[in-house]
Formats: sequence, C-alpha cells, structure tokens
Amino acid sequence: MQLRSWKRTFVSSLAVAAIAAVTVAGTSATATAAPTGVPQAIAAEIAPQAVENLGLTVRQAKGVQRRYKETGYDPGTIDGYLGTNSWKAIQRGHRAQGRYSGPIDGIVGPETIKAQQRSLKQFWGYTGAIDGVAGPGTRAAFARFADWCVALYGY
Repeated sequence: MQLRSWKRTFVSSLAVAAIAAVTVAGTSATATAAPTGVPQAIAAEIAPQAVENLGLTVRQAKGVQRRYKETGYDPGTIDGYLGTNSWKAIQRGHRAQGRYSGPIDGIVGPETIKAQQRSLKQFWGYTGAIDGVAGPGTRAAFARFADWCVALYGY
C-alpha cells in the first residue's frame, strides 16, 4: 500500500471512530480540523461533512434553510440537513445582527450556539442561559422557529 493511500485510510478510520465514539456518548458529531501534519487533500475529504440539525426534522431544517436563503444568507442546497454551508449562513445572519463575532466556519460550537440562543431568547421564547449548550430549551425554541419557517414556506 502506498504511503498516501495508507494515510488516507488511517485518517479516515480515525475520523469515523471519533464520530462513532462521540455519537455513542450521546452527543452529535461536528466537523473539526484535521490533526496537524495531515495533507490538505486528505483533510478536505474528512472535515466538513458533519450535519447538526439540533433535533429538527428534515422538514423543519428545510424551512430554516429556506428562511436563511430568502433573507440573503445562502445555505447551499435546501435538503433538510444543516451541514457546514447551512451553519455558515446561520453564522453570517447572526453576525449581521450583532449576535456572533466568531469565525464563519460552519462549525456548531459554543459561540454559534450562544448566538443562536440570543436570537431564540429575543424572538422564540427561549428562557434559558446563554451558555453555548444546545440543551432541551434551546432545541425546543429552535423547533418553534423552524415550525414557523415550515408554515411560512409550506413545507
């Protein structure tokens, strides 16, 4: 086996194992940077394909994607899966509203969740802390927003 092929197989296996371990532990996988020293081509194959719907159904996620597209923040394909491009659109929307100052990277980390919580608190009945944890209250408020989007666009 050639070195390049071996590295790709090894790194891909590590990524799959890490995602499986996180999923078994009860949390969802999000894209992260590849380890230092991994060739750029291999890193591009691994990284940003994670989806994080925060409990939304495909129908609800389509509504959210459509809302962001309609308001000028292109989420990419409206497919019902909030992947990297969808979260980049959400981050850009939150930045424009002054709720988010982090990188536009599409990663659903604590700062992205805090921005989401600020928005949900202002408009969608979220009453919890702005703590960056997508707990039941955050997910319920996000679902209320998504249901509104579904009704608005007829999904």
